[in-house]
Amino acid sequence: MFTGIIEGTGIIKSIVKIKDTDRSADSRVEIDLGKLSKGLQVGDSVNVNGTCLTTTRIIKNKVCFEVVKETMKRTSLGMLEIGDHVNLERSLRISDRIEGHIVLGHIDGVGEIEDIVKKPSETKIWISVNKEIAKFLVSKGSVALDGISFTIVDVWKNKFSIALVPHTLAVTTFKNKLKGDKVNIEVDILSKYVAKFLPR
Repeated sequence: MFTGIIEGTGIIKSIVKIKDTDRSADSRVEIDLGKLSKGLQVGDSVNVNGTCLTTTRIIKNKVCFEVVKETMKRTSLGMLEIGDHVNLERSLRISDRIEGHIVLGHIDGVGEIEDIVKKPSETKIWISVNKEIAKFLVSKGSVALDGISFTIVDVWKNKFSIALVPHTLAVTTFKNKLKGDKVNIEVDILSKYVAKFLPR
C-alpha cells in the first residue's frame, strides 16, 4: 500500500526478456533507486510509476524487479527504455502520515496526455481515458497517475484535468511529459466500492 507521495525518481538500467518458459515473469527490469535502495530487502514492494513491483535482487543501488506479462501489457512499463526516469515510492508503514490518498499500485489502465497548459503558479494537464476508467472519476476526487496522488480538477466526458504545482513538477517525471505521452492510471479504490455496492 502507498500514498501517492513520490519520494524520488530512479533510472532504468536494463530491461531483459526472460526466456525461461518455466518462470511466470515476462521481463526483468533493473532500476537505479539511488538513496531509496537503503534498507530495501528482497521481497519488499516498491511503487514504480504507479505499479506495485516486488524486489527480487539488490546490488548496491540497483534493484531488480521481475514483471509478469499482464503488467507489461496493462501498464506503460512496456514502453520504458534504458535511461528513462521513473517515479518511486516505498511501501507505506503503519506509523506514516497519509499525505495523499490510499494507493494500491494496481493499475486500472493507461491514459494519454491531450493538452498541457502552463501558468506561472501551476501546470494544468488534460488526460483522456476509456469509459471504464472515466466512470470512476469525479471533480475534487483522487486519482493516481504514474504513482502520484492528484486531486481531479475537471471531468468532461472521457477526459479529466489535474493541476500540478511547481514542486510536483520539479520532483517527479511529469516535468518531462509531452502531449501524446501515456500515463498509468489507478482510480480511487473508494470509488470502486461505491460503484459496486450503490443501488442502481
